[in-house]
Amino acid sequence: MHGKDHIVFVVDDDKRVREGLSEFLEASQLNVVTFATGREYLDAPKPDTPSCLILDVRLPDVNGMEIQAKLSDNAHPPIIFITGHGDIQMTVRAMKLGAVDFLTKPFREDALLTAIVTALERDKIARQERAELLDLQAKLDCLSARERDVLPLVVSGLMNKQGAAKLGISEITFQIHRGNMMRKMHADSLADLVRIAGKLNIPITHTRYGN
Repeated sequence: MHGKDHIVFVVDDDKRVREGLSEFLEASQLNVVTFATGREYLDAPKPDTPSCLILDVRLPDVNGMEIQAKLSDNAHPPIIFITGHGDIQMTVRAMKLGAVDFLTKPFREDALLTAIVTALERDKIARQERAELLDLQAKLDCLSARERDVLPLVVSGLMNKQGAAKLGISEITFQIHRGNMMRKMHADSLADLVRIAGKLNIPITHTRYGN
């Protein structure tokens, strides 16, 4: 990683740990921002760039596990826990909630770097997926009410005649709405539209009609 294409957040109440990690990570060409408490991290503005969070479990205000729980319902940087007082139960809980790794102090530098690379790549992919979803949602919002009705019928595999019967419109009218919908959704094929519908969690009818 180079330049400003990422950031590594470090939260640890031990100044020596913060300084040591900052020096090591910067020497590894990583951009680092450190915090002494969980509240400082939670309140700080976050740049819109791939990132990860190196988080101490034991903090003076909000502990690391509580921070993870607070963030679990929102998009947040992947977490790498570090602790001098870990146990199996704590590790299992953290990993179930999506932590990238749970490192016990003193940990190997290469283990930390591996976890950081994994976390940054995971966040990069997650950001790309969220951006794609927002783009697809914007396209969906541009559909007319009738085009929205047509979309799940097309995805379900209904023929134009069947879809028209379902909506009580003519086959020609259905075809027109279908064409407009495909164009607005930037779908080049039925397979492409099915993929888009899956990402948008669009319900698909399973009703079948005769020819």
